[in-house]
Amino acid sequence: MASPYDISEIKTRALAGTAAAGTVSALEAVRVEFTGRKSELAKALASIVSLPPEERGTFGKHANAARREIDDALAERKAELEAAELSEQLADDRTDVTLPGDPYPRGALHLLTQVRLEIEEIFLALGYEIADGPEVETEHYNFTALNTPEGHPARSSSDTFYVDGSAGTILRTQTSSVQVRVMEARTPPLYVISPGAVYRRDDVDATHSPMFHQLEGLAVDEGLSLAHLIGTLKHVAGQLLGSTEYRIIPDFFPFTEPSIQLLVRWTDRAGRSSWMELLGAGMVDPNVFSFAGYDSERWTGFAFGMGLDRIAMVRHGVPDLRLLFDGDLRVLEQFS
Repeated sequence: MASPYDISEIKTRALAGTAAAGTVSALEAVRVEFTGRKSELAKALASIVSLPPEERGTFGKHANAARREIDDALAERKAELEAAELSEQLADDRTDVTLPGDPYPRGALHLLTQVRLEIEEIFLALGYEIADGPEVETEHYNFTALNTPEGHPARSSSDTFYVDGSAGTILRTQTSSVQVRVMEARTPPLYVISPGAVYRRDDVDATHSPMFHQLEGLAVDEGLSLAHLIGTLKHVAGQLLGSTEYRIIPDFFPFTEPSIQLLVRWTDRAGRSSWMELLGAGMVDPNVFSFAGYDSERWTGFAFGMGLDRIAMVRHGVPDLRLLFDGDLRVLEQFS
């Protein structure tokens, strides 16, 4: 019994339909009609089992050859139609694809980071090292070892952030605590700076914030005097602020004796000019050396602490310290 399917006729119709298809979707319809699961060709291949054994090989070979020829024709026609459709889309789209794409905005260092790095370079050039320490600190390192006794106003909860559930643990109010840790671990001579964030309950005006940034410095050697300290501060102030007016006045800090302040001329947003404290400094109190186990009869030293945020304010005319922490790109992009 001969097969009811004419393979040559099916192939002829399939190739004609493939050539006549004008779109990719029309070509897909041709593929389904002639090579899909329910197509005549599929049925013809399925009917091989019903043929006499002597006819099965010849019929199967003829049918599979026809299927391969149809598949090749479909693939070739599909490539032609896709290329034609792409050319048409490019002709309709007037965009010049050779132009560069939209640029990604370039990041930049925050103003405070710029200032910190510049100050670090100044001190590194003077032979200082950079030291780091924890921001969550103990009262011992933050106060006691810095000659700040129990009952001192700075130790009250109105000035300092205490950590709930952990007695004697605070957010450091100064990076001077790093100096104590360095003195415990090393012997003189020492020349170190310790930049970082500090925390105080202080936001009374535009020049104060509960979180701000300090850079503390410590020098311990034989024969250091107040003249060395003032000379260092004048050099650093000149490098940072140029011709900005500044002056040095006496002050008091528990961990230095004698103590001084460096003031700079600053103008607020209303145009009012006044003197603003930029840093405090002084000769290291012998009691601080005793906590570290240093011989105060042999070693002398000086310490200083400056506000990085205030230096940024003075240098760049920022009228309010809080603008540096708001994350407002309208402000920050001016310094990128």
